[in-house]
Amino acid sequence: MKNRFSVFICLLFLSLVACAPVRVNYDYERNTDFSKYKTYNYFQDLNIGMSELDANRFLDALDAAMAAKGMMLSDSPDFLINVQSNAYNVGSQSSVGVGFGGSGRNMGGGISVGIPVGQSTLNRQIQVDFVDPQGGGLFWQAISEDSFYQDDAPEAKEAKFKTIATEILKGYPPTKK
Repeated sequence: MKNRFSVFICLLFLSLVACAPVRVNYDYERNTDFSKYKTYNYFQDLNIGMSELDANRFLDALDAAMAAKGMMLSDSPDFLINVQSNAYNVGSQSSVGVGFGGSGRNMGGGISVGIPVGQSTLNRQIQVDFVDPQGGGLFWQAISEDSFYQDDAPEAKEAKFKTIATEILKGYPPTKK
């Protein structure tokens, strides 16, 4: 009985860690009139930093999220979108300490060693910039960070990119506080 409870707790912990939310940071130009931006397109020389298949999956997810916001892809857009991505390893944040010590009369000593537990994870950062091509420059930016697995099935990647695109656009247009 005690063993089953321990296994349940471990599985619960792992499922919570695996479902960690996408973290997104937003920034924008305060004096921008966001209501004038209804149509968009992408930069001509877009180099996302993902495989071509993943780039297409992400752009499809972003297009769907933009349409849900009421914006349309256009050949004569109000603004352009630039997307950049990079992957990086995050080392294990857990360690186990092992210590040895001794004492005798007026002498003492000790050694402590931290042993890393777990593997490093692969994270992906995706930056989405909205740029006014009529000279207004960069007016809105979102940077997302999330863990990912290169060997995920295509369906899992599509679902992940849909979640990321939706989370990115939650901050657009920004609400004045």
